[in-house]
Amino acid sequence: MAFKGLEPISYGGREVWPLIEGGKGVSATNSESSGAWAAAGGIGTVSAVNADSYDAEGKIVPQVYDALTRKERHEQLIRYAIDGATEQVKRAHDIAGGKGAININVLWEMGGAQEVLEGTLANTKGLVTGVTCGAGMPYKLAEIAARHDVHYLPIISSARAFRALWKRSYHKVADLMAAVVYEDPWLAGGHNGLSNAEDPLKPEDPYPRVAALRDTMRKEGVSEDVPIVMAGGVWFLREWENWIDNPELGKIAFQFGTRPLLTEESPIPQGWKDALRDIEPGDVLLHQFSPTGFYSSAVKNDFLYDLIHRSERQIGYSKVEDGDRRVQLDAGVRGKNFWVTEEDRAKAREWVAAGYTEGLKTPEETVVFVTPESRDIIRKDQADCMGCLSHCAFSSWKDHDNYTTGRLADPRSFCIQKTLQDIAHGGPVEENLMFAGHAAYRFREDPFYSNKFTPSVKQLVDRILTGD
Repeated sequence: MAFKGLEPISYGGREVWPLIEGGKGVSATNSESSGAWAAAGGIGTVSAVNADSYDAEGKIVPQVYDALTRKERHEQLIRYAIDGATEQVKRAHDIAGGKGAININVLWEMGGAQEVLEGTLANTKGLVTGVTCGAGMPYKLAEIAARHDVHYLPIISSARAFRALWKRSYHKVADLMAAVVYEDPWLAGGHNGLSNAEDPLKPEDPYPRVAALRDTMRKEGVSEDVPIVMAGGVWFLREWENWIDNPELGKIAFQFGTRPLLTEESPIPQGWKDALRDIEPGDVLLHQFSPTGFYSSAVKNDFLYDLIHRSERQIGYSKVEDGDRRVQLDAGVRGKNFWVTEEDRAKAREWVAAGYTEGLKTPEETVVFVTPESRDIIRKDQADCMGCLSHCAFSSWKDHDNYTTGRLADPRSFCIQKTLQDIAHGGPVEENLMFAGHAAYRFREDPFYSNKFTPSVKQLVDRILTGD
């Protein structure tokens, strides 16, 4: 018996529950979790963001980037990504056993996104029902879906973003747009579409934003059969009762990204699962340290606090004497072209005395102060860049034209591929980026998880369908 008003939807020629597993890369949703979600009657999502592939013995193949140049390492990454996503889709399809549906998820801002997506779809013909895609403005998503005869589900965070995508591209392939995913920038985990016009510290109620999205869809002539998927902050369906069977919002589906992390089939390591149980309200931070330039939400841990404190140890400078910048910086930097205020020079001297002896320039004509050990890690990670993003602020990589953004590499950020691969494969939770939605604290409060209970995906989906 499903929660009041919740009814199956038709997707890919099959009836499925309007419950979507949120795709999480790197390797935080794979064939086991997505196949099990589909087998439970929902829509499972394989993350096609540098997914794992396996050797003949079934062991994960380490992604080693040993080529000499960034461009060559980027090409290695694309091969790994296509091979891994292909393998995960095939396994997910087998696990699903003809039930539910399997989607794949990509970030448009990942390096070689189009090549990875097209390569994966070409290798998995008939196995993938649809593609979810966000983290950027994926104008080409509709034409890619049309070439491979799959549905597409754009991920957006505002009616304005959807209208731009629809006007430019999606109206041409309207029949394959299966849903529009509204990912709330203040509630969802991972990267989101918070715009410069919105305040990260002032969350907005998702209801009027989704109502505005539906209004825009209606004005553009989008079919009423196309549901809006609410993503971010969804825990108990009973808390969204007024969204279901609501004429103002139209058809609604729900995406669950954080809750599936703590299941038997979830591929994340046990240490990560254990850490989820200890999250308290306010422990997830919406921040802008990601090398993508997008806002994203992750758990406050040693890794994130290091980035926070690094940016706090930051002062502006001028290359010539200018205004209040009348003294030359004599701590942490070499050369004479660092004119700063007397107050900032005093701060720099204090930081150097505390062991943060290395001043690193940023693209905004500021200097951040780090330890020699941190400097060496930052420089090595920048040098080892494998081109995992289309544009990377941390390494100044770009995946096309001359392969550089032309900007100074930014030491206030980090190598996202390195840390996500590490945490997904057993690296220390405190020392890596740990994405999570802002409702993750509810693992502590929800009696379903009492006594360290870890449900199977089937048990979780059945629980969700009761309203809890």
